[in-house]
Order: sequence, then structure tokens, then C-alpha cells
Amino acid sequence: MADEVRDAAHAAFAAGVPAVVVAITAHRGSVPRETGTRMLVMADAVLGTIGGGHLELQAVQQARALLAQWAEISVRAEPVEDLAGLHPVDQHVALGPSLGQCCGGALDLRYTLLALDDPATWSLPEPCFYLQLYGAGHVGRAIVRVLEAVPCRVAWIDERESEFPPGELPPHIRRVCVEPVEAEVAEAAPGSAFLVLTHSHDLDLRITQAILARGDFGFFGLIGSATKRAKFERRLAERGVAPEALARMLCPIGLPGLRGKEPGVIAVAAVAQLLQAHPG
Repeated sequence: MADEVRDAAHAAFAAGVPAVVVAITAHRGSVPRETGTRMLVMADAVLGTIGGGHLELQAVQQARALLAQWAEISVRAEPVEDLAGLHPVDQHVALGPSLGQCCGGALDLRYTLLALDDPATWSLPEPCFYLQLYGAGHVGRAIVRVLEAVPCRVAWIDERESEFPPGELPPHIRRVCVEPVEAEVAEAAPGSAFLVLTHSHDLDLRITQAILARGDFGFFGLIGSATKRAKFERRLAERGVAPEALARMLCPIGLPGLRGKEPGVIAVAAVAQLLQAHPG
């Protein structure tokens, strides 16, 4: 979502579309969103969220009121540099006392005219995780659909170009078509997450061996049954993989207790497990 807001703000900034950026500049206690979150408010649209509820309703109303005020001034301000007198507006919000929300924390909001807040200067929150996702089959596609709304960075890897679905992906997910697939493991940064669910057990085994050989991964999940795990453990042990490395392999994948083998169910369970391992 942060990428989507930033991309839309880039386009609106370049086109001179009137808009207000609502940013959380500080937070304390229990809050719906954290420092660095941004929302773009236009006269007829809102992109992004600072947490929903009464907080967001009031923030949108405040942004549009400021947008109307600034519009009256900006018609007399040319070039854009003359808008410098239109200073950002800061607001402190105590969620419980002032809004009656269950969250007991507090937020500082800043409202800034987009023309004075170039999106190219924005810093984005760190991703929850960096993931190499191997396999563009049914489960891989379902996982990508779940990850579209998760703040992460994903390399979606398959040797078969034809298996990737048509159309654009969000900026934080990129397709990688490469051969041999297992060579891509070396490209991941230390601490990265790996999910392996290709069309071939032999390919899964080669990728698994490459991941376990690194030893510096933050998360590794392999799709399959307990039987598949046992077979892989035996074959990898024969190839010299240490027992402590094998113990870090999560197979089957997904949070325990979630039933169902449909791709969508597996995807939700796997991403939930991944988020649990990488709470951000």
C-alpha cells in the first residue's frame, strides 16, 4: 500500500493535481498505524489509510477543508515556489479521549499540500520481510495475491515464463524467470525468507539444499507432507546437510491448525506463518 500511495502521489504531483498528504509523524502506545504511514486525500478520492475509523474520517474531513482553503490561496500563487507560505498543519490526536476509539495511544498528524511535498523525498517503512518465492503454480499465484497487500519485497521465481499470469504486478513483487532456478538462492540478502513450492520435487530438493547450505536465512518453508519432509531429510542428510540445518526447514508450511488444501487456504496459512516469524 505504501508503494501504491507513493506511485499515485508521484503521478498527481507531476500532473499538478490538488491533494493533501496526511502523514503520521509520531505515535505512542496502541495505535492502528505507525509513524511513516501516509494517506493521499483529493477532493473526490482517498488513497491509503492511516487506520480507518473515526480517526480517518476526521482526518479526511480536515484534509479537504485545508485543501479548499489552500485552493483559494494557490490561485494567486504562481509559480509553485510562491506557495511556500502555505505551511503544513500539525495535529495531535489522543485516540481514546478525543475520538472515543478503543486504541489507547496517540498520534501526531501532519497535513501538507502535495505541491510542497515531493514524493521523491519520502522515506518508506522497512518491509516486513524480503522473500524469494519459488513456483508460479496455483499455490504460488495464491500467495502472491495475498502478498499484494503486505508491505514486503518479493522475488517470484520460476523457470517457466508461461506460468506467470498476465498483467502487471504491484511494484514490490517482481517476476524472475531464470535457469538454473536454484542459482537464484545466492542472490538473496542474509536474513531473507524463502518459500519453495515448485512443480518438481527434484527442483524443490535442489533449491532446498542451496538454502540450507547458506544457513543465514530468516525463514524457510517447503510445501509438502510429512512424508515429503522425511524423504527430503534422508536425502539431504546423505548429502552432508547437518541435522540442525534440517530442523530449521518448515514442512509442511502454514500455521498449524488451519484446515484445507485449497491454494487460497494454503496461501493464507503460509503468509500468516511468515508474518509471525517476521513481525516487522
